[in-house]
Amino acid sequence: MRGMAFGLGIMMLGMAGAAQAQTNPNFVQCAVCHSVKAGQNKIGPHLAGIVGRKRASVAGYSYSAAMKGKPGVWTEKELDLYLTNPRKHVPGTKMAFAGIPDAAKRAKLIAYLKTVK
Repeated sequence: MRGMAFGLGIMMLGMAGAAQAQTNPNFVQCAVCHSVKAGQNKIGPHLAGIVGRKRASVAGYSYSAAMKGKPGVWTEKELDLYLTNPRKHVPGTKMAFAGIPDAAKRAKLIAYLKTVK
């Protein structure tokens, strides 16, 4: 019974991510691990209001020591640097995503994230 409940939970997470991805195609890869709804952390922290937010500041999310140790605020420039290669920009980050090498795609994603409050 527990296995069935776990499987159903995983399926529902996938459906929620798919729904978010449908609202903005630039968010497809992100929706697997992140929500755009405040207070709804997934594998990664929610991204509602990320532009202008202090790093490692989402309540209820367990950040890596590396992210906690990197001071500052998520600006468009910082997001661009991080999303290019997360592990290079913040060595030791928990984010397993390799990055978005295409500058135009990063710009579209960041433009979308600016609208998410």
